[in-house]
Amino acid sequence: MAVIGRVLRLASLIRRGTDDLLAGHELTRGEFDVLCALRRNGVLNPGQISREMLSSGAAITKRLDRLARLGLISRAASERDRRVVQVRLTPEAETLIDDLLPRQLETERAALEDLSETEREELSILLGKVLHTVEGMG
Repeated sequence: MAVIGRVLRLASLIRRGTDDLLAGHELTRGEFDVLCALRRNGVLNPGQISREMLSSGAAITKRLDRLARLGLISRAASERDRRVVQVRLTPEAETLIDDLLPRQLETERAALEDLSETEREELSILLGKVLHTVEGMG
């Protein structure tokens, strides 16, 4: 269908723009998403990150290991339960996300700039309906 083809093409172009933005910082989209989740929430454990991002525990562990090697996160045992690992951004990561996130959001905003506010709202509602249907199929 033409609609699905356009949605897929749009997603591909936006992903490419994000990849280009992150390439200069040696980050993948998945790693960027982890950093953004931590920026939004502060301290999280790997299970919380996994649930928020709808990713497997193994995928999150791999991303966290790499982000730790890059010096962008720190991990420490929870004060309340030493078995639980708490993950937080380093100051360097906070600075990086505070620089990259507005640029990413600007790219997304620019993709919709030819639409009126009403058209953006209608598009959001329609895509939400399709998303709800597709999520119910799995």
